[in-house]
Amino acid sequence: MSNVEGSPDAARSQALVDGYYTDPERRPSFVRDMFNRSAQHYDLVNQLFSLGSGAWYRRFCLRQAGVGPGMLVVDVATGTGLLAREALALAGDRSTVIGADVSEAMLAIAQRNLGIPVIQATAEALPLVPGIADFVTMGYALRHMADLNTALGEALRILRPGGAIVLLEMSAPRNKFARMLATLFIGLVLPGLSLLITRDARARTLMQYHWQTILNYMPPDVVMHVMRDNGFDSVTCKSYLDLFHHYIGRKPL
Repeated sequence: MSNVEGSPDAARSQALVDGYYTDPERRPSFVRDMFNRSAQHYDLVNQLFSLGSGAWYRRFCLRQAGVGPGMLVVDVATGTGLLAREALALAGDRSTVIGADVSEAMLAIAQRNLGIPVIQATAEALPLVPGIADFVTMGYALRHMADLNTALGEALRILRPGGAIVLLEMSAPRNKFARMLATLFIGLVLPGLSLLITRDARARTLMQYHWQTILNYMPPDVVMHVMRDNGFDSVTCKSYLDLFHHYIGRKPL
């Protein structure tokens, strides 16, 4: 399978990953079940994945976008609240950070760890009033969404005019050597480490799934094009190691 660059259906969040789901209708339930089963290991897997730099990088990206005290942040696909934790550190008030996720097991951990309001919902159907948020954030979530157009439309709807969406995402490096290194580390070493440390095959499955979605995900220029098509202005992307991508887009005034 290949990246969806050049595909007329580029707004679909990824090519379907063989061996996980072949029917698009099963995708939301598959993702929910997988994250429910692996919630207890999610933070550890992410720490391994980021080599301990994840918290610093998340806060850096949010600060670059302008997240600060008194601003309302809706963290979509919040998971265990790793990105929401950094938003809370910058916003300073638990009532101004809302976490939304489809996985009830992930939300339970986020709520317990952070004490923020949480909502069980998909990115494509957020039960929030229009114009409520200063920022909508998503950390490594685009790859798991069934309909990126609808998810971005929902983010635009709940943002106030001038508000921003902040997206952290990954896609496989285009350089062949860099892609080979990423495949070795993320695709082979990390799943093995996850199994060794947790002694739970679900952690390895989660890591393998992450790499398959990264390998098949659309490149930054396509993501930016989709963001603009869905109404966002001043769209930017900063990339690191040709693997990590930090997108910002603004809702027009």
